[in-house]
Amino acid sequence: MDQVRVGVAVFVCNEKGDILIGHRRGSHGSGQWGLPGGHLEPGETPENCAIREAQEEAGIKVGNAVPLGFSNDIFESGKHYITLFMKADHLSGAVRVCEPEKNEEWRWASLDNLPRPLFLPLENFLAGPFRGNIDTDRRDKKSAA
Repeated sequence: MDQVRVGVAVFVCNEKGDILIGHRRGSHGSGQWGLPGGHLEPGETPENCAIREAQEEAGIKVGNAVPLGFSNDIFESGKHYITLFMKADHLSGAVRVCEPEKNEEWRWASLDNLPRPLFLPLENFLAGPFRGNIDTDRRDKKSAA
């Protein structure tokens, strides 16, 4: 691949503090578990991309999107991505597979008990210096509201 692409992945957190994770199919990373996400479109902010991808892939509305960090991902196929990681709260909607050609299933999982194998960008992010930026506890936001 002659260019570096920009991807966005979003840690969608529910009220229990679990994150949404999907079993990928069809594209690179097939058979691995990853977050909702996709390519950053021209003129789009990472926050809007995270919101759009959660809606397109899992049929849910998310909000309060904030940046967490990034990963540098070079796949065995030669594809090279910089993946921007966001965190957002699940606001409404029942999780469903909206793009069955891209995901087999979605499930809520504890950050400390994720299914394996993980998609390379998520694996790299969790092994890197930004892992400490992930705070899935929403209790403070709920009590302040």
